[in-house]
Amino acid sequence: MFRLVTLLRRRPGMSAEDFRAYYESRHRVMGERVLSGQALRYVRRYVRPLQEGRAPGFDVVMEIDFADRAAHDRCMAMLATPDIAREIAEDEERLFDRAATLSFTVEECESVMPPPADRAGD
Repeated sequence: MFRLVTLLRRRPGMSAEDFRAYYESRHRVMGERVLSGQALRYVRRYVRPLQEGRAPGFDVVMEIDFADRAAHDRCMAMLATPDIAREIAEDEERLFDRAATLSFTVEECESVMPPPADRAGD
C-alpha cells in the first residue's frame, strides 16, 4: 500500500464549523468522484487541539491510500489534466489556505499491543 498524507489549513476568515461543513458536503464529494477507481481509501481527520492556544497550524489531515506507487502516479497524472486540475483548484480556493498545504508519503509501522488487563477487580 502507498499512502499520501496532506495537512490542510482552512482559508483565512473561515470558521472551523463552516470549513468542515463545506469540505464534507462539497469538496469530499468531488474528491470521491475524481478518486473513484483510483484510490483504495479517502479519509479526513479533523484536528481538535487538546491544549488551549496550541493550534497545530492545520485543520485537517487528509489521507489517500493507493495499491502501490504506480497507482498513485497514475492518479496524480489524471488529476493534473487541465479540466480536473482547474475544477479542484477552483474549489480549493474556496476552502483552503493553499500556500500552507503540505503533502508527504508515510511508511507505517504498527505495534501489536496486548489486550488491556481486566481491571474489574480494582
